[in-house]
Amino acid sequence: MPVALHLLKLSVGPETIADLEARQARFRAEAVREGRDPASFHTTRMIPKRRREIAGRGSIYWVIKGTLCCRQALTAIVPFTGEDGVPRCRLMLDERLVPVAPRPCRPFQGWRYLTQKDAPPDLDGATATGLAEMPEALRRELVGLGLL
Repeated sequence: MPVALHLLKLSVGPETIADLEARQARFRAEAVREGRDPASFHTTRMIPKRRREIAGRGSIYWVIKGTLCCRQALTAIVPFTGEDGVPRCRLMLDERLVPVAPRPCRPFQGWRYLTQKDAPPDLDGATATGLAEMPEALRRELVGLGLL
């Protein structure tokens, strides 16, 4: 089985993982109220050229406030044309956000590909270091100071 390829993406707006979770939950609740599919997704204008290496195997790694801090499994990549005639893409996401070992990340536009060997480990597997139990704000501060 080929190694998974991931996407690295800036999360604009949320300041914490909990904020991102809450925003996605609001979008799902709104979809239910309006009779739409409540699946979690992120819409982007560009379609990943390497989508076959990503969909169903990879994740989207979220950068929040300059720190790569969590990931969400990418279940599918669905190209579509918007009402304005512009091609777009829905990155279909698992609802669960998984905290990862934090690291600083400079701003960029769009997304970046992230190989499995370059992806940070999930925090649930890093309990021996104590990172999983550490509050997110403290992890972010330590990353900012260059201590993590």
